Amino acid sequence: MTQTAVALGLLVIMTSLLLIEGSPFLVHQRQKGRFQRDRRNIRPNIVLILTDDQDIELGSMQVMNKTRRIMEQGGVHFINAFVTTPMCCPSRSSILTGKYVHNHNTYTNNENCSSLSWQAHHEPKTFAAYLNSTGYRTAFFGKYLNEYNGSYVPPGWKEWVGLIKNSRFYNYSLCRNGVREKHGHDYAKDYLTDLITNDSISYFKMSKKIFPHRPVLLVLSHAAPHGPEDSAPQFAHLFPNASQHITPSYNYAPNPDKHWIMRYTGPMKPIHMEFTNMLQRKRLQTLMSVDESVEKMYDMLLDIGELENTYIIYTADHGYHIGQFGLVKGKSMPYEFDIRVPFYIRGPNIEAGSINPHIVLNIDLAPTILDIAGVDIPVDMDGKSILKLLETEVPVNRFHFHKRAKVWRDSFLVERGKLLHKRDGGTKEDKAQEENFLPKYQRVKDLCQRAEFQTPCEQTGQYWQCVEDATGKLRLHKCKGMANLEISGKKGLTGVKSKYFSKNSNDCSCEDNEYKINHFGRKKKLYSKKKYKASYARNRSTRNVAIELNGELFNVELEDGYQPVYSKNITKRHTRAQDDLEEEEEEEEDKDTAEYSGTGSLSLTNELTAPTSIKVTHRCFILANDTVQCDTVLYKSLQAWKDHKLHIDHEIETLQSKIKNLREVRGHLKKKRPEECDCNKMSFYSKQKGKLKHKGMNLHPFKKFRLEKDSWFFRDQRRRKKLRKILKRIKNNDTCSMPGLTCFTHDNQHWTTAPFWTLGPFCACTSANNNTYWCLRTINETHNFLFCEFATGFLEYFDLNTDPYQLMNIVNTLDRDVLNQLHVQLMELRSCKGHKQCNPRTRNVELGSRDGGSYEQFRGQLWEGWEG
Repeated sequence: MTQTAVALGLLVIMTSLLLIEGSPFLVHQRQKGRFQRDRRNIRPNIVLILTDDQDIELGSMQVMNKTRRIMEQGGVHFINAFVTTPMCCPSRSSILTGKYVHNHNTYTNNENCSSLSWQAHHEPKTFAAYLNSTGYRTAFFGKYLNEYNGSYVPPGWKEWVGLIKNSRFYNYSLCRNGVREKHGHDYAKDYLTDLITNDSISYFKMSKKIFPHRPVLLVLSHAAPHGPEDSAPQFAHLFPNASQHITPSYNYAPNPDKHWIMRYTGPMKPIHMEFTNMLQRKRLQTLMSVDESVEKMYDMLLDIGELENTYIIYTADHGYHIGQFGLVKGKSMPYEFDIRVPFYIRGPNIEAGSINPHIVLNIDLAPTILDIAGVDIPVDMDGKSILKLLETEVPVNRFHFHKRAKVWRDSFLVERGKLLHKRDGGTKEDKAQEENFLPKYQRVKDLCQRAEFQTPCEQTGQYWQCVEDATGKLRLHKCKGMANLEISGKKGLTGVKSKYFSKNSNDCSCEDNEYKINHFGRKKKLYSKKKYKASYARNRSTRNVAIELNGELFNVELEDGYQPVYSKNITKRHTRAQDDLEEEEEEEEDKDTAEYSGTGSLSLTNELTAPTSIKVTHRCFILANDTVQCDTVLYKSLQAWKDHKLHIDHEIETLQSKIKNLREVRGHLKKKRPEECDCNKMSFYSKQKGKLKHKGMNLHPFKKFRLEKDSWFFRDQRRRKKLRKILKRIKNNDTCSMPGLTCFTHDNQHWTTAPFWTLGPFCACTSANNNTYWCLRTINETHNFLFCEFATGFLEYFDLNTDPYQLMNIVNTLDRDVLNQLHVQLMELRSCKGHKQCNPRTRNVELGSRDGGSYEQFRGQLWEGWEG
């Protein structure tokens, strides 16, 4: 009975399994589940859409309805997105590498932009190179770098359609996979925005058709709305009354509280204001083609079923200003309109329609793309992946009551760093306006942190030393004086030697020995030699004086303590005579030194100036009145005269022979000169900064920038460049350019597409050569400010909680301690490397504190909470 029941049960189970196996619905569900599991294993596609010079403060996104619907309503909008350098090539280099400008060294649109150095050191380390090596199908379409010449395809890109040189919409050249391709002025075939959009869509579809399981990285880099602002013909009639650019800072000029170019720039003329209105209109028109491009890309991804597995990022390389603070147009300023950019991202597991207030930067794009692709982020990237900010918050369980909240940066560096050149001294009025420099003691304190000023003055080639006086103040002193103080045993000043630096044993051996002596030691040694020096007539002490009275010579013995008052008419003859004395024989020198080594005193009135004499031979002297006086016997005895003359001739021959031998030895030493070991370069090792080399220079550190490029070669090169510019201006009848300013001219022929400019030519200046700065931008729960230090030494501070348009520079209202605190944090960011140093979380920043004291008390509070 039991066996029968068991058999029936087995039969029922087998029948059920056969029915399930044959069910078409269940088979479909099983295959769908397997497909979904395989789909999850496929890495996501990444599409980066980049625009050129697109602002967000002047309302450019308000007209891009399609982009906002797709990106803002379908993804997350980062409302605090910034760039670290508001210039095209530096910002794009930061986007590609994930590094600050001071780490990839592309400072301007010309300096190191797509240079050989960039190609050798940084281009092989872009996010494209990393993704290409992990199986991604990488493609680039559009504007690359301003100075890209199309002679090569950058590493890491399988498909390359790069614009050669700067932005254009017509009459441009492309590098298509290494082949130069010229385009004309036909909208249907040549309009850049449409062309790269169509090419990128075709490549994506083709790649997915041939390699369905290979993810795609696609960068679509538009030239819009960069000049020459040529729009597609179907949009040339739009926005006739565009006025989004008229903000509270529009035509707010002059600005005597801001840096030099702002003080120089006055209110705009009527023609300038008309130009800004036209410029805003044409910029918005070019963005209409970008708006359509985003929609085309979205529709393509939706049609081929790749939308749910694709991250789309939309941003710009920097912002723009049109009339703000009287500047007709441009970028490169540290203010909100130039550093804020649009930033949207949509993709898998991203909450649609969300707004994120965290600070994101252009240097975050490269690590974010690597993180999306599942690639390890290099430690030398300064930015951080923003994926952690996009994760949906999961409720913590009962075992995670004390789960630490996410920590993110609230401060970052804005830098525009041209290398400093010589500058001419300004007028007294200009210098009087520079009222908010860092105080001298603060600059000295910063310099004293550098290794080259912390070593004792015994180091060969060192000219400046940082010392601390009796009151505790740090000062910079010349090493010549410091050596004198140290040897004499004075303890009023003590050297400040850093505990972080020590001499590198691998460098040249520059230890002190009998051939290596400092300045004081050398002087002491030379005086110890028994020779007369050129300045001996002034410096030696006198024992007796030869005086000629009534034709007779008298030797007057001097008493102890006498110091003669020499007349100022000691002629070159004395110098020549003393130089000749240096070559006397050692025996004669010893005798002479013994005779003139004492001190004496003579009771003379103030009206009497005792003359001195120089002993040339044992019988002849040169008096102070440039006359030669010998013993009387030489004038009376012919034999004595002949003997002494023969003695002098013999001395001359001996010295001539010695000079000849010395010249032969000198020539020999020149031929046998060993390899140079420059002991002026002292090497030090620091735990914080690694290995540094500094060369001491006989110039005050505050003026070191004056030595840059000071060789004749660079001076001649600059002179030739300046001459070429002058000749070019004369040839083109250019009266707009001004020394030290960045100016532009505009005329009726500038825009070749409608709407046209018809009001004639004009000139405007937009920036200056000294517009180099480093700024600290902070946004957190309590503070929202911008603090800037310019290369000229000028300081700016804006509280954006009360002054969102940066109309008033209130740096003079800050306490000195707070100013020092901001300076310390800015200096740290200026030299940061890697995401651990470059992403601080500032805490306890008490602006307006009046507790006093040194800024050192804030250092721990400033950097508490760093996260890597």
